[in-house]
Amino acid sequence: MAIQTCTGAQLRCSMGLAPAVFNATPKPLLAGGKPAGNIQDFVPILNIAPFGLCRSPANPVVAAATAANLGTLTPMPCVPATVAPWTPGAPMVQLAGSPALNNSSTLSCMWAGVITITDPGQAVVQVG
Repeated sequence: MAIQTCTGAQLRCSMGLAPAVFNATPKPLLAGGKPAGNIQDFVPILNIAPFGLCRSPANPVVAAATAANLGTLTPMPCVPATVAPWTPGAPMVQLAGSPALNNSSTLSCMWAGVITITDPGQAVVQVG
């Protein structure tokens, strides 16, 4: 069974060079004493912290820095570019009108990164 993801969860982006922390938008439900997340918690900076440096050539800032460095990949500071909810979430468990966010959900970044949850931030509350 999947585990509810909450504030303090650890995230990893396939194009980022450092882990980041998840911050759930406050809702009336807590998981392990922390605000629980749902699939709508995908807003850059507010919910999804930067992943250190970005190494995606699809990111225009990385592409420009790489071009300026004569084609040598040049990672640049990450600014998450998430524009759609996490998938799939836990559709049978609604939290504030949307599926609860579980530790098997993923999130796509416009710059070709895939964000995964490496630690859901608590280990007590399970969701379907």
